[in-house]
Amino acid sequence: MMKNTDKNTKPARKRQPLPSHNYDVAGKIDKTDSSGQKPERIAKRMARAGLCSRREAEAWINAGRVSVNGKLLDSPATTITLADRVEVDGNPLPGRERTRLWLFHKPSGVLSTNHDPEGRPTIFEQLPSHLPRMLSIGRLDMSTEGLILMTNDGGLARILELPSTGWLRRYKVRAHGKVDQVRLEGLKDGIAVDGILYGPVEAVVDREQGSNTWLTVAIREGKNREVKNVLGAIGLEVNRLIRLSYGPFQLGDLAVGEVREIRARTLRDQLGERLVSQSGADFDAPIFHPSNIEYSGSGKTKSGKNAVDAKTRRKVKPKSRQNRKISKGEMAVGTMERLTTRKGHNPEAGRGRKSGGKPFAKPNRKSK
Repeated sequence: MMKNTDKNTKPARKRQPLPSHNYDVAGKIDKTDSSGQKPERIAKRMARAGLCSRREAEAWINAGRVSVNGKLLDSPATTITLADRVEVDGNPLPGRERTRLWLFHKPSGVLSTNHDPEGRPTIFEQLPSHLPRMLSIGRLDMSTEGLILMTNDGGLARILELPSTGWLRRYKVRAHGKVDQVRLEGLKDGIAVDGILYGPVEAVVDREQGSNTWLTVAIREGKNREVKNVLGAIGLEVNRLIRLSYGPFQLGDLAVGEVREIRARTLRDQLGERLVSQSGADFDAPIFHPSNIEYSGSGKTKSGKNAVDAKTRRKVKPKSRQNRKISKGEMAVGTMERLTTRKGHNPEAGRGRKSGGKPFAKPNRKSK
């Protein structure tokens, strides 16, 4: 055979072997580095450290406050691993603390924000100073009161805020006006108000009080001013709004201004495997800010043998139930107990009364 002597003919290239990748369970390329850690967005890392939210982290990066391995970042589109050294304002990024969650009874008249330019009070000013930096899971209007969830894990906060999570949020509502149950049943299919489509709303009339109507309302989306806008569309003007529950977590007997931490085992069980995986919650990390006692809005623990004043750190002598004065917070708790509509709830239980309202007969101490 004659050999091809054409000088313009290029020799055939050898095929390069395709890059080999490891794949995870979902069939996606596993980008785990040599240290065994998957890279993640820097804003996500900062949020998980409880330093700020993802949106705040992106703003800090654009402002030139964040550096990685000594290099100042100019874009939040940066992925890092645990091997990278991150600094914010020249200080090392704090290590990740165990995922934690608190219940907080928000009083009316405070904002659900970290800082208000107008100087109005915020929920974070109401919290004890010994607690770590926390993020609120969703928000409540300034005039709205009741349960709000707080966490130190930005990933968990983001997942629980999503409507796709499907957690039910129940409210006790007092509204000016009259409405019948038939009209409320129509809200189960959703309603459009001023061009905004709201999802299904479950509402039940509890009682009428003068010109006002008390209702129990349940929603799943939690859009801005959703309850007020939806009820306003059917002729009701909301003048008091109290959140009773958020998913499996209940306001219960939590006093106004009180914060209470959920145990890690309970939190893990309530979240379930799916939400734990999606949020990246870490229940094995250490706790840097222990809180062994529960604080109320007055700055003291609940009355008991080992009660401690949060400011002076001195023991507080408990008062007898007969002689002590009832605080405004306790009065609010009593009101909330009467408003609670939990199935099987009996507000008179434990107060010397039967479910029918008649007092128990006092036992004859002389008889044997």
